[in-house]
Amino acid sequence: MARPGFRPHVAIGGVPVHAMLVPFPIVCFTGALLTDITYLSSGGQVQWANFSQWFLAFGEMMGALAALMGLIDLFRTPRADRPSIGYIHFAGSAITLTLGLFNNFVHARDGWTGVAGTGIILSVLTVLSLIVTGFLGHRLAYVHQRGRVVADERTL
Repeated sequence: MARPGFRPHVAIGGVPVHAMLVPFPIVCFTGALLTDITYLSSGGQVQWANFSQWFLAFGEMMGALAALMGLIDLFRTPRADRPSIGYIHFAGSAITLTLGLFNNFVHARDGWTGVAGTGIILSVLTVLSLIVTGFLGHRLAYVHQRGRVVADERTL
């Protein structure tokens, strides 16, 4: 018999708030990578480094808010119904936010030293981490949600 499954508790109109907030850090961290690449290919136009800093700062704020909503959903679910993938998704999201925070600190240095080298590497690692946690979040939302198994796990 299948477990009842994971169901979000913080929702507006039936839509989980966590799912509403997650696109913001995804776009911001991806935008930071793209503006880093543009900065390096433009010969050091400092405004692109500034865009990266703003993307990283806003991505951190919205990511922290999304993480809070996700934690509420995860821990308000009875322990027996919590899928283990939720903990893995949480850990991956914490790693992503930590990488983004360190990336923001690195980008706070002057333009070239903030982006070239460590900054671009952290931007790439942050986006790669987003891809992994996004996949895990997808599995959590579409396989383990709404009190039933939504799809056969072998098909996803």
